[in-house]
Amino acid sequence: MAKLKLGIIFGGRSEEHPISVKSAREVARNLDPEKYEPFYIGITKSGSWKLCDGPDAEWENGDCRPVVLSPDSDMHGLLTLEQGRYGTIRLDVVLPVLHGTLGEDGAMQGLLELSGIPYVGCDVQSSAVSMDKSLAYVIARSAGITTPDFWTVTADETIDPAQLTYPVFVKPARSGSSFGVTKVSREEELPSAVESARRYDSKVLIEKAVVGSEIGCAILGNGTDLVAGEVDRIALSHGFFRIHQEETPEAGSDNSTAIVPADIPEESRLRVQEAAKTVYRALGCSGLSRVDMFLKEDGEIVLNEVNTFPGMTSYSRYPRMMAAAGLPLSEVIDRMVSLALTGKIR
Repeated sequence: MAKLKLGIIFGGRSEEHPISVKSAREVARNLDPEKYEPFYIGITKSGSWKLCDGPDAEWENGDCRPVVLSPDSDMHGLLTLEQGRYGTIRLDVVLPVLHGTLGEDGAMQGLLELSGIPYVGCDVQSSAVSMDKSLAYVIARSAGITTPDFWTVTADETIDPAQLTYPVFVKPARSGSSFGVTKVSREEELPSAVESARRYDSKVLIEKAVVGSEIGCAILGNGTDLVAGEVDRIALSHGFFRIHQEETPEAGSDNSTAIVPADIPEESRLRVQEAAKTVYRALGCSGLSRVDMFLKEDGEIVLNEVNTFPGMTSYSRYPRMMAAAGLPLSEVIDRMVSLALTGKIR
């Protein structure tokens, strides 16, 4: 049986570029060489596309060729340039290992739609809606899922600090991880927090703080055929959870530990998994996503956010949750690719 020609896109222009490279590195380590012929497409921080040998630490300085993804669906793959000559590489499927802006927000998905190449993960609409936390909240509420009370502030708006009940969290409405997120406890702190968030997005989200445990659930599948990973819980020693903000994430966070499986009652675990599936379906997600929530002391579940292509590093939450449910990353990759090609988990 011929190997699948798998394009793996990584890097990107967002603030999550380094995490994407590490995610791609872990994916590369877990690819079955008997099933896949990988083609690694690295996008530099400046936006240059390079076909390289792999996502190692020196990939940008290695033996790379300029490459672009052809938007012509008849081409169905890559255009390369080497020694003044153009070449083509036909791809069977693309795995966009990209996080944050221009990776999870529908931009890359739109280009892949134009190319006609099947790709892993959410489509244009669900990627864009999930990336915008305020829109995701509106849709989740319509599906019966509780969300934090929130306000949005656009580029030309201001908000009266006196109208809020503190503490609140101020964050970019359409950005990944914890970049630009600030916990605000007093009115006088609000203006600088809004400006910090605007470094990453012109639209700012202000949320009333939720008192509860931070939990997450990994979801894999399409439609009604969904697999939920084990639920995890973020145990905090102080402050708030700032994912991908650590100096040496491989060594762990200085204020948090992910407990997998979560140390919560079985009944709560099942309700969290069902809530995650409800959010996933309501937003139209496909392929995979990680749904982050809060579990309050009274048992109420509150949505936090949805990551349509969560981290795949050795320390990331999604692969750890799936591994705890009996699915190692190599099998998760196989299932994601199967979903991209057939719409079903094989």
